[in-house]
Amino acid sequence: MNVAILEDEPLAAEKLKRYLAKCDAAIAVLHVLDSLETALPWIEANNDKVDLYFMDVQLTDGLSFELFSSTTINKPVIFTTAFDEFAIDAFKVNSIDYLLKPITFTDLSRSLKKLKSLEKQFSGAEQIGPTIAKMAKRTFKDRFLVRIGNHLRSIMTEDILAFYAEGRDVCLITPEGKEYPVEYTIESLRELLDPKEFFRVNRSYLVSLKAISDVVVYSNRRLKLSLNNSRDREIVVSREKVGDFKRWFEGNG
Repeated sequence: MNVAILEDEPLAAEKLKRYLAKCDAAIAVLHVLDSLETALPWIEANNDKVDLYFMDVQLTDGLSFELFSSTTINKPVIFTTAFDEFAIDAFKVNSIDYLLKPITFTDLSRSLKKLKSLEKQFSGAEQIGPTIAKMAKRTFKDRFLVRIGNHLRSIMTEDILAFYAEGRDVCLITPEGKEYPVEYTIESLRELLDPKEFFRVNRSYLVSLKAISDVVVYSNRRLKLSLNNSRDREIVVSREKVGDFKRWFEGNG
């Protein structure tokens, strides 16, 4: 299978290539494109050679959806993004899946299995997306139950500053600076929380947009975050997530 990748973050592109090779050694990555400007002429010249596209939704020069109004892309597409809000737009084109970053090997394997099960259904630019539609309508967890001694307390998600993992334990942080364990993994929380409100900045932390009081640029263009009422806690955005974090932090108006 021949694959083309549209991704403007080099580390994310390399990670995707490693995962693809691990999934199936027969997969060939024909090209990695990093902008709409470079992608459009390449796709027009090579679309017939491609079996599957991976496209990051937000690029430095626009949204990858713009390509579909500029040229014919009659091949299946798996979109990748840090945001869940573009699911409806993905449903309007040839998407077979919509992967939220950071992408795991399990995520990718599941998408490729879905592609194989749908291969017979593809015809030209046919739209396939019941899973995308379902994702677009899903709701997110609005509160968490924690135990304080012999008492139980319900904490609204909108009041949580962050979740963090330490060893096998995962805790939430309240506006008062209190920390309470929750019975979820960081990976499962990523699926339960609204990606417009929470971002996984590194392997250990999911932070709330409302909770960020300061962002500092320091060594190697990395970012360090401060949270409301928790200034003594140093949270560093991992290097490979800096680009996605900036776009998430900026928002889309």
